[in-house]
Amino acid sequence: MLNVVVTGAETAARPFLIAHGLFGSARNWGVIAKRLGEARQVLTVDMRNHGASPWAPSHSYGDLASDLAEVIMAHGGQADVLGHSMGGKAAMRLALDQPELVKRLIVADIAPTSYEHSQTHLIDAMRKVDLSGVKARSDADHQLAETVEDAGVRAFLLQSLDLKATPPRWRLNLDALEAEMPRIVGWEDASGHFAGPALFLSGAMSDYVLPEHRDQIRAYFPASRFAKIPGAGHWLHAEKPREFEAAVSAFLGA
Repeated sequence: MLNVVVTGAETAARPFLIAHGLFGSARNWGVIAKRLGEARQVLTVDMRNHGASPWAPSHSYGDLASDLAEVIMAHGGQADVLGHSMGGKAAMRLALDQPELVKRLIVADIAPTSYEHSQTHLIDAMRKVDLSGVKARSDADHQLAETVEDAGVRAFLLQSLDLKATPPRWRLNLDALEAEMPRIVGWEDASGHFAGPALFLSGAMSDYVLPEHRDQIRAYFPASRFAKIPGAGHWLHAEKPREFEAAVSAFLGA
């Protein structure tokens, strides 16, 4: 079973499940989960090979969808589901494979297609950090800066560094994620479709969801709607959290 962080109390509303993206964790969504948890129970998970969840050699979207299904079955049997990036692909696959488990679907800045956005360079960068001498996050940040220029990306990766371990370690199965990277950036055609409400919410400055993707999206999700958050890129929930929360809340309340 995935590690699940439960926010808010059970209400008459069905639970809301959040699936993070590559190299992320449930903790990345803590603030948003707390705000949304005022009206319903929010289930934020660590995906397999991330955070405190089990490690496994396979990281296919079929596997990830099955993991999410297990969480939903343990919390009432149906949920509204949000997934970002890798988590968005897992959420789509879940809705296509087991549509009875998903009432409403929100896909944040990803499409059911294959990408060229390989992230193996970040795995290489994390591997190059000499963790034996790391005493504070700033020590690891100094080393990461040699290969990762963007301070925001470094801060995001460093959220997955376990400083309490001796020596510190990454809460990421880097070997499995590297081996499965073609699957992670890819998309295996799925059968069937999800007829329920689906919102594809993108950053206006992102190139992950393009006009040419819409026909494929509608083939899988005929009731899909599209919206963009101005001024946001791929990390729309972190860059424009209030606007992101407002769009999610409006969709769930429609």
